Amino acid sequence: MKLFTATCVLLLTTSGVTGFSANQHYNAATRLHSTVSPETPERVAPDAGWIPEWEDRQGLSPEKFIASNMNKPDASGMWECPLTRWNSEGIDVAKAQKMAKAAPHCPAELRASDADNAKGAQYFADNKEKIRADLLKHGAVWIRGFDLMKSVSGNREMWEALNLDPCLDPLHSSGLRKFASERDALYEEVNKPSLRGHYIGLHCESTTKRTAAYAAFVCFQKATEGGGRFLVADGAAILAEMDTDVLQTLYDRELRISVSNLDIPPGFPEPVKEGIKILVDKAVAPKFDMDLEMMYEADGKPGRLQAIETAESPINRHPVTGLPVWFNNAHNHARKLRDRRPCGVPEVGMTEVFFADTMDPLPLEVCQEIKRASEKHITSLAMEPGDVLLVDNYRALHGRDVFQGDRFHAVTWFTWDEQEEWRGNERRIIEKNAMNQMINGMMDWLPKDFESNQS
Repeated sequence: MKLFTATCVLLLTTSGVTGFSANQHYNAATRLHSTVSPETPERVAPDAGWIPEWEDRQGLSPEKFIASNMNKPDASGMWECPLTRWNSEGIDVAKAQKMAKAAPHCPAELRASDADNAKGAQYFADNKEKIRADLLKHGAVWIRGFDLMKSVSGNREMWEALNLDPCLDPLHSSGLRKFASERDALYEEVNKPSLRGHYIGLHCESTTKRTAAYAAFVCFQKATEGGGRFLVADGAAILAEMDTDVLQTLYDRELRISVSNLDIPPGFPEPVKEGIKILVDKAVAPKFDMDLEMMYEADGKPGRLQAIETAESPINRHPVTGLPVWFNNAHNHARKLRDRRPCGVPEVGMTEVFFADTMDPLPLEVCQEIKRASEKHITSLAMEPGDVLLVDNYRALHGRDVFQGDRFHAVTWFTWDEQEEWRGNERRIIEKNAMNQMINGMMDWLPKDFESNQS
């Protein structure tokens, strides 16, 4: 039972619970307190390329914004998250960078006039084609100043007017997000008090196996005591920015991501360790709907059993536009980056990024180039109640900085609505819920502002 409980947190951080960030009170030079040993590098708050000002718009009370429209049909039987669309073979890296450099700026901004706001959901029905075209063109659209999306019910009216079709989170069973309103296909974002001090690095909501096509991130309540900016960055701009030699090396060697650790006493007999590995591999890992390989000591720590995704290219072509983009979560998962910014996740959830050909962790200089190229293109959004960020999950990466107090953001994921063969025919598998609920409960046991000593 203890082994089963430990492995149930297998994907504690796969989609993003990974550390600490700058907010409006910090800048790149800020030195933050760390609980690590003196030998560990000092942690520095990441910066961003653009930091818009807050506007302090008012939202609704929690009992009002969370209410669902019971006259709407139950949307909980949503589509399964679609399989990842890989098109990464035969890419000329230098030419890909030139193509990516010409891509339009991400995100686009759509600000409501008084007349727009007064139209409510009809505005989105009337402007559906333009908004959807801008999403494809820019990779993300920051929608600001509408009262409609200040509530769960209004937010659903918005995405229904845009003809978006909801699906499960690609890691629904991981427990990282519970539903804010299950009947409205709305997940709560990472607002847990135990995780408010963690910087979530840039990532696509993606595994090697499944990737949501689009997302709508909505703010119902911004952080009551500061921080909580939502981060977005253009995968095309990151690709164009990165040093060509580094990018070529990453593309040629491909990457593998370790998503969880289970530390077994090194002195255990080999047959016992092998039995544990087989148990986790056959009985637990498949429940997370990922292609994982269980490996001992990949990061060099004796007795450590790691769950590692299969090899993937860091560059992918957009399924619709063909635009080459940076399509990888290394900024979020590389241990050398996380050890250099405040981070307090339990060791079971600490991740690492390896070269796929040799299983060597990415060296510091490569991690630093990923950091530089990524953070130069971060827009650190000041999302107010009613603001929505529409995201093309194959083009833009997202994250979240630290916050203080209470915060309530949420997200709905969407499948392909115009390419039915890409969407597939799978509907929600209800049996996944038990794992989701159990791991959410385990996360809720953590105290507020949880910190761990890390090595």
